[in-house]
Amino acid sequence: MPYVDGFLLAVPEDKIAVYRNIARKAGKIWREHGALQYVEAVGDDLNAHFGVSFTKTIKVKPGETVVFSWIVFKSRKHRDSVNKKVMDDPRLKKMIGNGPMPFDMKRMAYGGFKFLVEA
Repeated sequence: MPYVDGFLLAVPEDKIAVYRNIARKAGKIWREHGALQYVEAVGDDLNAHFGVSFTKTIKVKPGETVVFSWIVFKSRKHRDSVNKKVMDDPRLKKMIGNGPMPFDMKRMAYGGFKFLVEA
């Protein structure tokens, strides 16, 4: 059964270009190690008319926007295998070690999900 890792984070609007650059490189690494899909999407219509908005969920501050991203795998076992390879990849270690990330890691929401419906 397909499996997806999902992420929700607040990124300062003036750091979106930096984030995009990191995400493009990270996406290539995940895909090279077997991820089926890697997507990073930036907030556009965040005024929720029902439920709780993403902006409230992660406490977006003025000057920040929301990034919603996901990585698709064949299964949870496949996810675990791919993520281990990615975390061991020196290119990713170099990106992470090059200074602070352009977002607050403490406010990032993350989880792994089994597909329920795929249309």
